[in-house]
Amino acid sequence: MLKRFIYVKFQKEGVHCYPAAATDPSLATGDWDDVSFLGNPHFHYFHFNIAIEVFENDRDIEFIQFSRWLQRLYSEENTLELNSKSCEMLAEELIDQIKQKYPGRDIKADVSEDNINGAYLEYKA
Repeated sequence: MLKRFIYVKFQKEGVHCYPAAATDPSLATGDWDDVSFLGNPHFHYFHFNIAIEVFENDRDIEFIQFSRWLQRLYSEENTLELNSKSCEMLAEELIDQIKQKYPGRDIKADVSEDNINGAYLEYKA
């Protein structure tokens, strides 16, 4: 069975932290694998690669309109203040928004920090 998807990519500046990293002994190890610094607010370029199922080959969902709508979800702030949200949390929130606007479609969301490390979530309608 052939499944069709379109995808759009965009990036936003953001600040977040991982509070547990400062105190959890498995993260704040004091050794080569210490990531306690993640407990403090820090900056990233968050990269979004979002795919949505389409049912025909000719602009079932128009790329530019889809991209603009997604980016408007974050347009109120120049730099996202994400508190302790992870890439996984951002991807899941975005999928929830997309499901409301475009019900009955499979969705894939890839959210990464600095286009290096991130999370990939798939929603099956």
